[in-house]
Amino acid sequence: MNNLELLCRSAKKASKELRAVGTLDKNKALLTIASDLEAKKQLILEENKKDIEKAVQNGMNKGLLDRLTLTADRIDGIAEGVRQVASLPDPVGELTEMKQLPNGLKVGKKRVPLGVAGVIYESRPNVTVDTAVLCLKASNAVVLRGGSDAYCSNKILSDIMRASLEKCAISANCVCFVEDTSRETATALMKMNSYLDVLIPRGGAGLIRSVVQNATVPVIETGVGNCHIFVDESANEDMALSIIVNAKTSRPSVCNAAESLLIHKNVSDEFFTKLHRALKEKNVEIRGCEKTVQKMECDSVATDEDFGTEFLSLTISVKIVEDITEAIDHIEKYSTGHSECIITNDYTNANLFLDSIDSAAVYVNASTRFTDGFEFGLGAEIGISTQKLHARGPMGIKELTTYKYIILGSGQIR
Repeated sequence: MNNLELLCRSAKKASKELRAVGTLDKNKALLTIASDLEAKKQLILEENKKDIEKAVQNGMNKGLLDRLTLTADRIDGIAEGVRQVASLPDPVGELTEMKQLPNGLKVGKKRVPLGVAGVIYESRPNVTVDTAVLCLKASNAVVLRGGSDAYCSNKILSDIMRASLEKCAISANCVCFVEDTSRETATALMKMNSYLDVLIPRGGAGLIRSVVQNATVPVIETGVGNCHIFVDESANEDMALSIIVNAKTSRPSVCNAAESLLIHKNVSDEFFTKLHRALKEKNVEIRGCEKTVQKMECDSVATDEDFGTEFLSLTISVKIVEDITEAIDHIEKYSTGHSECIITNDYTNANLFLDSIDSAAVYVNASTRFTDGFEFGLGAEIGISTQKLHARGPMGIKELTTYKYIILGSGQIR
């Protein structure tokens, strides 16, 4: 039995022990994790600095470097996310749909943990904590396999959480960390059906595609975010500018950042002037369709590939459309099913957009940057699911559970 199999086996054993841990004890462990992360902030930053220095030497681009970087404020935010998870209602054990059949049997559903979740992710150390605490709250053990770029950061974060669990008399193996970051180990993890109940990839399109294609463990696909904003002809132009700048530039390296902008042909020329100024003030590269190029200065003419790209950087594609129907058709063609927004003052168009767009999150007059477990009140999130089974959108603790039927009888036979 190899090291990875032993690790997964230990997680499976810990998951069975975790089923017996009550809500109060789970919350105590989560609050201990939050406090320990804050207390060891300097140590975390020192380990993260090692990853950053290595990434800079390897020529990592700014967007990915931002995802890798931890700061004191970001660690505080991670700890706050842990506390928010602790404050959430525990879904485990919830009884629903209890009914009595004509034969006297009482039948209901009881919410239960999935068991052991394997998570394969890239250069985002916060995922180490977000994933672990959500799994713990839902009484799941977790096997974490992060990327080599964030190895030092991920290792110290997992070590702190494991120590926190031991303080609270909970098995440290409820959080298992795969130290081998080789591709071979990742592929082997995808086939650990005897130990893993679900596998969740978090990262770029290549990683997600690899997991979906190679895993024999059931996969929840977290998605690439080619997110769109459509500026309708009735839009408040100042509101539109504010939303676009926020959605594109507040943190361009994340999956809920806007990547493509659609603008109704009747929007004023003044809007294009202001848009160009606002985007250029934030150093955004503009790739516009031929009509857009006629309206404002662009860095290049957008191609089909541009319209289908999740840039994860300060680049945006822009297209002028005839009407809302063309906007919806364009989104349907290029969307990855993550988050889309319409900016409009037209009630009919707002509802048409909401009804027609088949994405996990659909907005009217708000930034796509809100597609996030913390912002939705779920605490941290394990990912944004762009599939429809078994979860969709930001995945919180409830999405990390399933149910079993509970049947109460008094001697009935069939």
